[in-house]
Formats: sequence, structure tokens, C-alpha cells
Amino acid sequence: MKKILSVLFASSMMLTSSTAFAQEPDSPLHKKADEIANTLVTQYGETSVQYALMDNGKIILSGNKGVYAKDSNRPVTKDTMYGIGSVSKMYAATAVMMLVDRGKLNLDEPYVKYVADFKMADERYKQITPRMLLNHSSGINGTSYGNTFLFDDINPALQEDVLASLRTQTLKANPGEFSVYTNDGFTLLEILVARLSGMSYSEFIAKNISEPLGLQHTKTPMDKFDRTALARAYLPNYEGALPTDTISAVGTGGIYSTAEDMLKVEEVLMGTTDLLSEKSAKAMLNAEYKNGIWPSDGEENFFAYGLGWDSVKLSPFGEYNIQAAFKGGDSVLFKAAMIVLPQYNISVAVASSGGSSIVNSMLGTGILQEYLKEKGLIKEIIPDKIFTPPVKVQMPDSMNQYNGVYASASDSPKEIGIKDGEIDMPLLFGGFIPAQKYVYVGDGYFKSADGTVTLSFDKQINGITYIKASAYLNFPGLGQSLFTFYDSQKVEPLHLDKAVSDAWSERVGQDYLPLTERPSSEVLFVPLIPSKLWIDVNNGYVAGSKIIDENSAINAVQIPVSAGRDTTNLKFYKENNAEYLQMYNMSFIKRADTPSIYSGEASSTAIQANGFARWYQISGKAANKTITVKLPPNASFAVYDENNTCVSFSTVSGQNTAKLPVNGYIGFFGKASDVFSITLK
Repeated sequence: MKKILSVLFASSMMLTSSTAFAQEPDSPLHKKADEIANTLVTQYGETSVQYALMDNGKIILSGNKGVYAKDSNRPVTKDTMYGIGSVSKMYAATAVMMLVDRGKLNLDEPYVKYVADFKMADERYKQITPRMLLNHSSGINGTSYGNTFLFDDINPALQEDVLASLRTQTLKANPGEFSVYTNDGFTLLEILVARLSGMSYSEFIAKNISEPLGLQHTKTPMDKFDRTALARAYLPNYEGALPTDTISAVGTGGIYSTAEDMLKVEEVLMGTTDLLSEKSAKAMLNAEYKNGIWPSDGEENFFAYGLGWDSVKLSPFGEYNIQAAFKGGDSVLFKAAMIVLPQYNISVAVASSGGSSIVNSMLGTGILQEYLKEKGLIKEIIPDKIFTPPVKVQMPDSMNQYNGVYASASDSPKEIGIKDGEIDMPLLFGGFIPAQKYVYVGDGYFKSADGTVTLSFDKQINGITYIKASAYLNFPGLGQSLFTFYDSQKVEPLHLDKAVSDAWSERVGQDYLPLTERPSSEVLFVPLIPSKLWIDVNNGYVAGSKIIDENSAINAVQIPVSAGRDTTNLKFYKENNAEYLQMYNMSFIKRADTPSIYSGEASSTAIQANGFARWYQISGKAANKTITVKLPPNASFAVYDENNTCVSFSTVSGQNTAKLPVNGYIGFFGKASDVFSITLK
């Protein structure tokens, strides 16, 4: 899942570990796994990490590092469960391929043949096939965020919400034209499995995957199980452990599991069990990304989509002439990774509280390389590549054609100006690649000062010019991996007339607050959707959306891999002197248009009749007072400081009191007409 890429760094913490090995505990494999896992919990923000290695159905290594909870002596064990985020997509992909094996589904028939109530505001939707959903090439915008990511709660209407959202959307590309990560595609697959099987998706997973494989610790949010079996999870803006991380889009990212349970599913994915045919397992490992526009052709990459897989050519295994397939998962709180080596039937799984799927993949890669060496399948572990500073050469004038404005779905538009063969490039890849200068080295390439990152400009067959990045990222104490991707695409600057320019200029720097989220929503606690819009009035874009008039912008980017994911149209309207915004499948209100909270001792407020939340600014008189709220059943309130950090959320804290910060704001969430009694002291 995701979109959450930042690695959270932590200082030291008390460590406990419990490990059961098929080998001697002081073996090189044991030491390597323990060393890397220790690095994850001491340097990469993981409260705990769990890992396991399997060879031809036998568990060779099973271990963990860290603590179950920061305030508990309870150890992490092999049975401690974690959310596995988007690794859940491999369970959905497995379910779909099971239906193929049973003759109930053809991957290349139109999806609407199987789910007739799937519709979009774009006739091309009729061309979308299950294969396109599996390999992310459907052209669907991305993620319906509304009421998907919750704390210890389930949105029972999630599937219908996504179908309803898609009915209002157009496609961003022709189906099959290129692959770009798409969460909603796997919710559609979840619906497909339920429709064709005649049972709920969770029931299908239980009866067709968990029960046959004997998975005792693999569950969905809809299942009844002991939630204390889940490792506790934390975020930097809150000291205590957080409630259960619950993703109602189960096929996209909602499954909980353990490393050992994940290994049994990986056996299925390599075609060595009766649950899935060898033919289907091999089909999932095909280089599906090659079917459309892609930034690389043949070389290894962290991104190389198969059917479900993030990569079917994960580095550095190609250098050993070994195919490795990888899937990562990042929910708000939990991270996971699975890697399989199908030609040897060897697999590894990693799950953690905190960190990221990228660093978890590095643990998996390190374990696999050490084991391959131990078995004699490789002679030695190839060292990380060493780079030298680039040598700048004279740049031809023809390169100046690439100057201009570049946009993506996940950042502000950037103006690229090449001067004297140098480019000042802002952050790339969610901050993993820092802002820095690149110099021209010949043959159309620019390199970073340390030589690890190469930039170029790629004009593709669709007529679009992309900024292409190829980076060997080094993770201290973990290793190195190759990432090749398109960062952004060149767009034509737009000249906005004065009325349009003025309307959008007023929105620059403004906060927009969600109105339609459930009281348990993680969106209210974590900025999954930034409150401020990435508006570039000078060039006429909002992130990757093109400004059309005073109140609307439509998606304008078609970027393969990931920078073009989660695109959206924006629509503003005014009502009762307040400005509202509709994007994704959510509604927002401009913070500046909300009233100040009553600063007297006693008052009340109510959720609006349409179910919209109530938001208030914290005025000077109310600031620094303590608020006490009498909450209706299943309702909540949240308090934010002037920097948009949530400083108190009743769903998380369980408290009905909070101190009101200067220049902050407060929101109340519940069902229509819920009444909140308020006391200020």
C-alpha cells in the first residue's frame, strides 16, 4: 500500500530477541540476520522486526529483534502478528489465479463481464481486464482514501464506496498503456473474488488459503482474533502505543500475518503446492511491465511489475543469474516484505512495527545472499558498487530542449533549468534522494556529486518527456539496491487569466480539512493527504492536475511506475460563505473559513445533517484552556497545533480532555446530528 516511504530514525532502545534455528545459533547466517535486524531497530525506527527463511518447504531460520511494546517485557515471538500492508496484494493475486485454475475466470476478458455494476465516467473502462488490475496497467487513478485507513474499526461499505467513487472518475490513460501502482485495482479484484466465489473475500482467504496451509496467524480485520497478538506500533507524534492499524480494503492491504505464515504463501506463489498450478505461478512472475511504457528494459530494478509482484527482477540477484521476485507493504504502522527465488524454491519474509518495506527488503536480501553462499549456490557475495565523482563534460545545446516545467502526482511542479551543464534538482523519491546538483557527463546523462544517481530525459512513444532517475541507494548497515523510475513529466505551462489566477492564489498555503472521515480514521491523525495543496499558479498546476478555471483542476500526468499514482481531479464550491473542496472520494473545508470555537465555559456543537464534521479555529481567548468533551457513542474529537500536527485524538488516547494550543484548530467527528457537550476551563 502506500505511499508512506520515509524511514523513521530512532536512537537506541532496550533489545530482546528470541530465535529458533535449524542451524547452530552462531552460524554465519544467524549472525548476518541478527546483525541486520539489530540495525533496523537501532537505526531505522523499527520497534520490532520478525523474519524467516524457507528452503523447499523447510524453515531454516526464524527470528526477531526488538520489543513487543516499549513499555512491556513481553517478548516478540514467531507467533507475534503484524499488518503486512500491500503484501496483502499477493493474497488477492493468489485468489484470482486460483479462480483462473478453476476455469471461473479469464484474465484477458473485460472485468465488467464478471462485475456488471462496475462503471466509470469513461467508456474505456469496458476495456479493463483482471490482468490489467494485477499488473497496475488499468489506467485507474489510484486510491480511494476515504474511510479506508482506520484505527481498530471497519468500514463495512468500503467495496461499495470504491465502486461509487469510480463511477465518477475518468481514466488517466488507455487501459494497458503502461503500469503505475494502483490500489483501487486490487479492491476491484477483492470484489471479483467475492462475486465469483459466492462468499466474502475474507471467507475465501480463510477457506482457500489459510485453512489448507494451516495458517494459524493470518487474519483479516473482519476476522475474530485476539488483537493483543499484534505487535504494538508507534508514531513520532505520540508517545504511547497506537490502536490497531485497520485497512478495510483487505485485498489492497488489510491482512495481518507472521513471517512464518507468509513463507507458506510464498511456497504457493512458487507453484510448489496443490493450491495453485505451476502454470499460474509462473505467469505471475512474467515481466508484465514490458507490456507498456517503462523506464528500463531488461536490467534489474526494485520496480518491475509482474502479476501482483512489485518486482520480478530484484537486484542484486540478477548478477548471480538468479530471478528474484519481491513484494513490499507499508501501512501507516506496519511494514512487510517477501522475496522468492523460484528456481531454487527458497523464500524469505520480513514483518515489522515501524521502518519501511524498503529496509525490510534489505534484511531479506542480506539473509538470502548469505544462505545462497552457505549452500554453494553462489561463490561469494557481490560487494556493493563503488562510485566515483563524475567528470563534467561540455553539454550540447540540444539538451536545452528539456528545460521547462515538470509535474507529478506526489509533489509540487518543478521548473528545470539547465545552466552550464548543471541541474539543481529538488528531493526525489519521497526524500530518499536528497536535493542536489547534477552535472552533465555525456550521452544525455547527468550525475550526482557522488556518482550514485543518474538523471536523463526520456521522450516516450506517447510523446511525453519524462525525467528518468536511476539510483543505487545505499542504506548504512543494510546494503545497496537499484531503483530506476520516472520522477515527473514535462508539461506545458499555462497562462491563467486574472480571475482564475486570483482564485487559486488565495488557496496557496491554505489548509483544507477532511469532512467525511469516520471518527476512527487514521487520516485525522497522520497526514496521509497533505492539508496544503501543491499549487503552482505561475505555471497553472496543482501537483499533477491542470487548472481549468477558478474552481476546478483535472489530472494531467501519465507517469509509469509510481510518481503518477493516486492522481485526482479537484473541484471547489462555496456554501454559506465557506469554501469546500472535493478530491479523491472525500470532501474538505478551508480551515480559514471555519468559525472560532466558543471561548466561554460551556457550549455544544453537533455533526451536520449531511454527516460533515465540525471544525473550529482556536481563538486567542480559548487558547491554553483545557477542553472537556462529552462524546456521543463512537464519536471522536481531535486537536491540532498551528503546524497541523495532531496533538490529541480521542480515538487514540481514549481521553476526552485536551489542552488547546495557540493558533490551533479542533475537529469533531461522528454521525449526522451527534451532539458534543463542551466545557472549557
